[in-house]
Amino acid sequence: MKTKVDRSTVDLSAYPDLVVIYLGMKVRTFAGLRTVFGLGPQIQKAAGEWPEGLLHVDQGILFSLFPLHVGMRWYWRDFESMEKWTRSGIHREWWKNFLKDSGGTGFWHETYCMRGGIEAIYDDVGDAKFGLRAFAPKALARGSMFAARERVSHGGQAMAAPDGVGEKDLY
Repeated sequence: MKTKVDRSTVDLSAYPDLVVIYLGMKVRTFAGLRTVFGLGPQIQKAAGEWPEGLLHVDQGILFSLFPLHVGMRWYWRDFESMEKWTRSGIHREWWKNFLKDSGGTGFWHETYCMRGGIEAIYDDVGDAKFGLRAFAPKALARGSMFAARERVSHGGQAMAAPDGVGEKDLY
């Protein structure tokens, strides 16, 4: 028996500055399992606090089982809200800790902006070919490619990086 397909779409006119960011962690060593499973509840808690501008979160995306590669998708009202959250509170601490020690994981994100622009960062993922890295050439995340705002060519003044994680601190 045939069934009729119920097709629908969404009206995004109320979200002209919408930003969608995919994030992922890939386990690289046995210790990375502890890191991923330890961060999971913290990330869920942070999302549950609904920072200003966060519209929706999809958690628990499984990119692969072996090696374990998990992720999420966050929807933000605008780039500024997302950027403000990444520079404050728990996210700042996660980032500072990761840059000191990846805990046996690799981290990445890809950001897609409604008004145009895509950017990505891949940290400690080796030569893995997924997402934009599956077809686009690798570039060093330095200079104009260091900060997300600059990579996406969003314009405006980028917020200052938290102490210890700016380009001058890392390179």
